[in-house]
Amino acid sequence: MTDRARPNQFALLGQRRFAPFFWTQFGGAGNDNLFKFAFTVMVAYRTEGQTALSTGLMVNLIAALYILPFVLFSATSGQLADKFDKAALMRRVKTLEIGIMLLALWGFVVGSVPALLACAFGMGLHSTLFGPAKYAYLPQHLNQAELTGGNGMTEMGTFVAILLGNLAGGLLMTFERGPLLAGLACVGVALLGWTAARFIPATAPVDPQLRINWNPFTETVRNIRLAAGDRTVLQALLAISWMWFYGVSFLTQFPVFAKDVLGGDEAVASLLLAVFSIGIALGSVACEWLARGRVEIGLVPLGAIGMTLFGVDLYFAVQGLPHGAALLGVAAFMQQSANWRVMLDLFLLSASAGVYSVPLYALIQHHTPVTHRSRVIAANNILNALYMVVCSGYCAALLAAGVDVPTLLLSVALLNAVAALWLIWRQPLYGQRFLAWARQRG
Repeated sequence: MTDRARPNQFALLGQRRFAPFFWTQFGGAGNDNLFKFAFTVMVAYRTEGQTALSTGLMVNLIAALYILPFVLFSATSGQLADKFDKAALMRRVKTLEIGIMLLALWGFVVGSVPALLACAFGMGLHSTLFGPAKYAYLPQHLNQAELTGGNGMTEMGTFVAILLGNLAGGLLMTFERGPLLAGLACVGVALLGWTAARFIPATAPVDPQLRINWNPFTETVRNIRLAAGDRTVLQALLAISWMWFYGVSFLTQFPVFAKDVLGGDEAVASLLLAVFSIGIALGSVACEWLARGRVEIGLVPLGAIGMTLFGVDLYFAVQGLPHGAALLGVAAFMQQSANWRVMLDLFLLSASAGVYSVPLYALIQHHTPVTHRSRVIAANNILNALYMVVCSGYCAALLAAGVDVPTLLLSVALLNAVAALWLIWRQPLYGQRFLAWARQRG
């Protein structure tokens, strides 16, 4: 393919087949995180003592309630996305989001923790229903040469939205009327997402005769078996789920890492989140250029190498850092040259995760038959949720055993090398394509 003929992923933002979908999913990801972070801050600073649970347990309960629908209802959502028009389904999900955010507004205003916990579950359900339609929508509107770029843009938008949602939620809660402002913002973003969804073009159902199995447990087993029927797809699903294990292990440790390892305050923890999110976003959009308009699985080992290499270097970068009595703000933190190596490692390991994940999504979309693509993606969401739960247990077990945060993150970086070697051993084509890609770029 010549340079002139290569697709331009940014040009998709000017086309109706992609732009309304992009902004719809962007708003949903942003609203998820705006709500969750504002609720977390409210629990930590404004409602302490109003519940029988400690702040730490409440924070983990919020996260668990958000993840639970992915385990329970992903199988059902995959069936719905295969049976019905995906654009119509996404519009209904956006309508549901407005209802959830109206309840959240009331919960923020009156300080109702139970109502907000119900909204955490509701937003998890919203994302569960949207996910299979989201990833199965792309291959119905983009050609093969555009899949890598389209997925890269989608991943970039998701992580930028996550970052902006977290920052907005934290900023709004610094005001005296913070809960009211956060609730109004959640409703406003939901309305913008609903408006964008009105313009998503119709997307023909791929299996309109499908009979819905409403039993989430038997359908979950069926979806996993459906995915397992194609070894190439199953290994790609497991590889994506591992990326979520890797990413969550870093994201959940940022507050403690910033305070106890780097000697920074809450703003430094937010800075680490920003660097990590921007890294994934830029790594994701770099995939189209690296792949030269192809679905290039040779990028997966490249991303895995970076995830391990820079994860290991991060461990050595934080050894012997000076600690003062007072926590550093962002300005003071940035003045210490040793901290720039830490931020560079975080940026490069997260960018590597973007390079790693985007070709895997494109492979699944291209390789899975259209008749059950949404259900296979639903199986991926189930596996992602299970890996995140296992990650939480792994991190908690190591911390309880007295392992410090840098060593915990080092162990994850080394486990990533094991996971990558396992993937290449089970599917040698990844290694072969990586070597071919490296020769072509050399």
